[in-house]
Amino acid sequence: MLVFMLYQAWEIDYGPKAPVAQEASTTINADDLPTTSGTPAEAGITPQATSIAPVTTAPVAAKTIKVKTDVIALEIDTQGGSIVNLDLLQYPVEKSNSVVDKLRGLVGMDVAEKNTAPVRLFNNDPAKLFVAQSGFISEKDSASAPNHDSLFSSEQDSYTLAEGQDSLSVPLTWTDNNGLVVTKVFTFKRGSYAIALDQKVQNNTDKAWVGRQYSQLLRIPDTEGKGNMLTGGMRAYDGGVVYTEKNKYQKVSFDDMTEEALKVATKGGWTAMIQHYFASAWVPPADQENNLYTKELKDGRYLIGSYSPSVSVQSNSAAQFSAQLFAGPKIQPVMEKVAPGLELTVDYSVLTFVGKPIYWLLNKIHSVVGNWGFAIIGVTICIKLLFFPLSQASFKSMAKMRKIQPRLKELQERFKDDRPRFNTEMMALYKKEKVNPLGGCLPILIQIPVFMALYWVLSETVEFRQAPFMLWIQDLSIQDPFFVLPVIMGISMKIQQGLNPAPIDPIQAKVMKMFPVVFTVFFLFFPAGLVLYWVINNTLSIIQQTIITKQIEKAA
Repeated sequence: MLVFMLYQAWEIDYGPKAPVAQEASTTINADDLPTTSGTPAEAGITPQATSIAPVTTAPVAAKTIKVKTDVIALEIDTQGGSIVNLDLLQYPVEKSNSVVDKLRGLVGMDVAEKNTAPVRLFNNDPAKLFVAQSGFISEKDSASAPNHDSLFSSEQDSYTLAEGQDSLSVPLTWTDNNGLVVTKVFTFKRGSYAIALDQKVQNNTDKAWVGRQYSQLLRIPDTEGKGNMLTGGMRAYDGGVVYTEKNKYQKVSFDDMTEEALKVATKGGWTAMIQHYFASAWVPPADQENNLYTKELKDGRYLIGSYSPSVSVQSNSAAQFSAQLFAGPKIQPVMEKVAPGLELTVDYSVLTFVGKPIYWLLNKIHSVVGNWGFAIIGVTICIKLLFFPLSQASFKSMAKMRKIQPRLKELQERFKDDRPRFNTEMMALYKKEKVNPLGGCLPILIQIPVFMALYWVLSETVEFRQAPFMLWIQDLSIQDPFFVLPVIMGISMKIQQGLNPAPIDPIQAKVMKMFPVVFTVFFLFFPAGLVLYWVINNTLSIIQQTIITKQIEKAA
């Protein structure tokens, strides 16, 4: 099974890749859009692909508009008004770490150059294509409104959120020869990763216009697999997700999109593409029925998005459409304010019910101590206190087992040729001394889901990404660069093992002695924050177990 899984992971990371079209466009053909005709009720459930009438645009050349706030820098293509590049200014690809670099230099290790450029979420590169698009679907017999291929005009080529300015608006305009005017306005706020989109349709034609607004994400999957492998070997989910009123949070992988296009109507809801630490989501108005969809396109491109109910704009009148785009780090308190359920994009696997309380506790402690490493120590102490009664009973049982160990060995020698008699005498001794040989297992079993949930919290929570602790630990989300913590963990495990009764069977005893070495090797590749938790947990257990053992020996 291990060999098979390794082979699969190897194929994903290093196997042959599908060729990427060199001239792949950042937009898709009009007939790829999920357009509809008929009543809103019919359209809300079964979108059918039909061609869109040619759009007549103002004679302007396409250009790129640069926008910069305090947290993001992005580019808007006037062809369609699509966001084609977006950088997260406060999240470098790699952290420049002077402390670790100096220590590496002192011990003669190579100091690798760091890529300190900001993480690029949306990308116009054909090999890494990921863009946010929006537009309109016109009903039959209505004037054609702009889609994500239409040319808009803009008064400026760049916009910057100035010091002391709380918000920034970027307007784009589209006009056809018949009198239909569409104004698309992106609004950015200081410190926010949520981008408001407002589109005004001014109908100056001689008849009503009927249509819908759509917003979608177009992406090519990350075939290289870089950035998706969690420290320790588990792969983070990378793909689409949707949220509906009925089924709540659901993953829609690229394979799911290939097998069957999603078509679902829901009140509110949202669609998103997520990856390790970061997410991009279109959030339509929550008070209307929205139609969520996915589609596989040519050249390995995938769409996920939503469109609004049909709206009629009478002649010489206007209508306002809105949506919200979130593009940034998966910070749960921030995402909760954008849309219901958006914080669920922070994926703690099946252990979310354990991971969420751990994250909440970590957040509360961090708000007091201001250091995620000390927050982990605080959570470790809290978990230890929570399981204190179980640990107390377990350590008492092990201390009693340790006390009767010489008598068990004597029974083993006496009945070495009579195994049934030995088992009978051993159980009688356990009963007489009121010892439960399995008493030490329960606390360990209960801690396994807590340990795994903490693993996912440390690996998935963006706050731990490049978060420093102290000394050489300058990033709690990756392995210890000098493997000091795993070695300390192995030593603490060996000390704790010495306080426990050794197995009577010599082969079992030898296997148990190997455990600290084996676990040390495992923990070499685990996040430093997780190893820190285990070191503190073992240290507290050693103190508690030592006190209990001395008390029982003194009483004896």
